[in-house]
Amino acid sequence: MTQDVQFSAEANPFAAAEQVCATLGSLTDALFDEHTSRHPAASLSAPRAAEHPAAEALFGLPLAPNGPVHTALDRLGTVLTAGTARPGTGARVADRVTTALQHRYGGGAVRGAIADRGTTSAALFQLPVTGEFADAKLRPPFAPALAALAAGQQTRQPVELATGAGAEVRLVIPPGFHPLTSPGGPAGASARTVPALPGAGDGTGRTDGADRATVAAAAELTGHLAEVAEELFSATGPEPRRDFAVISATLSDLIRDAGVRYAGVCALELDGRASDATLVISLARHPLPITALATELATVRRHAEVWTVLLPAGPAAVLVEGRTVPVPGPLAADGQRRWVVTSAVQAFVPLPDGGTVLCAQLSTARPEGWGLYTEAFAELLKSIQFGWDGEPVAAPVAPAVAPVTVDEPVVAAEEVPEQVPEEQPVHLRGTPVRVPPADFNPFAPVAAEAAGAAEGPTEAEAGTAGGERPKGTPVMIPPPDFNPFAMADLPSSPADESEAEPETDAEPEHRPFG
Repeated sequence: MTQDVQFSAEANPFAAAEQVCATLGSLTDALFDEHTSRHPAASLSAPRAAEHPAAEALFGLPLAPNGPVHTALDRLGTVLTAGTARPGTGARVADRVTTALQHRYGGGAVRGAIADRGTTSAALFQLPVTGEFADAKLRPPFAPALAALAAGQQTRQPVELATGAGAEVRLVIPPGFHPLTSPGGPAGASARTVPALPGAGDGTGRTDGADRATVAAAAELTGHLAEVAEELFSATGPEPRRDFAVISATLSDLIRDAGVRYAGVCALELDGRASDATLVISLARHPLPITALATELATVRRHAEVWTVLLPAGPAAVLVEGRTVPVPGPLAADGQRRWVVTSAVQAFVPLPDGGTVLCAQLSTARPEGWGLYTEAFAELLKSIQFGWDGEPVAAPVAPAVAPVTVDEPVVAAEEVPEQVPEEQPVHLRGTPVRVPPADFNPFAPVAAEAAGAAEGPTEAEAGTAGGERPKGTPVMIPPPDFNPFAMADLPSSPADESEAEPETDAEPEHRPFG
């Protein structure tokens, strides 16, 4: 990935979750106002482990064992569990939930929406939005609570899970956040009570051919979003509740597709001023070890500050950066599109299966609350616990596993082993040539040895010990289909490079392109 496309899904496996975080930040900035019900800032302080008997053994809590689910526990916070074994059926529920919420609130036009033949979608509100990196001068400080994570500490071993359970993570979301994801996760991800008749639980009585599990998931999310809207806008009329609930519902499929296991917002009162933040927890496939991932982040996101830290769950990379997020005109109170600068912290924690990474990110447009939010985020990271069945995740399919002869020119079959060894990596293939030395003069008189070269290859050129070695540095010209921007599976080892060098007595290093 590059700086210009760091938020694109093609270059960054975490881009979709970052888009969800930016979209929720845009939503809170537009819809939260002086009438929003806010908790005191002290409510965000996560209880320490000693304050709850189960905080040190999250895998002993009676949570659903078969998928992402979260539940609020008194004096602890919201315990989230997310796994790789059962991601859900992938059923779409956004249309069903938005229709049910519209019915629940008696209809009416949602803020910024226009008549759309009876349907409401995220596109009507110009959502989702994509954040962009802000200037390095706007980067928030690497707060002391985050820097303290770099200190050495004892790590936990993953809890042993039954074969087939995959890798699972549990963590504690601090109090004060309102989840916009359903407690039972997406359809088919966890056990939930299924209505006796399809459609009976969504408020509309329609089935649309959906299975009972999808109807149950939609009904659960409908009730949950309505409850969150009631909490956030308890001091206002039904319109703000309807707007927030319905717009949040239009994002439900986007959130699920992004691999997000938890998406939440908080509204606080900090020193007499309004403050809010967003929190997104997701899982993504990424095979790089944590040191390589941290190096990649530090190289690509030059405006950010990246640290490698050690959590009780293991090593992690923590990134702090500033982001600019658009607020679409349909959502804004004045109807004008604008941009807000947010402070973001993002942590990448590899799961023990070797191919999955937990990504936790928090962002806020209120810099005065940065210290409070980073303290809560640090406590969240320290609460992470892993479980694993001992089976490494299957390696992702890479195009480089194709036989090396696919991209080679058409030559005699017996010549291929001599010119291109079978073990030679794809990114080392090419045509050997020699780069002229620095003192080469193309206008010098034709030398005798050059005239002799016209008669045929010398012994040195033929690779024998006789004759004087010609001047020049051996390199490789890439084949016509060479893509300099393609990522090789693994960097070549010194041994591989030595095997790819011509067999000469030369000291110069063999430097292939790519």
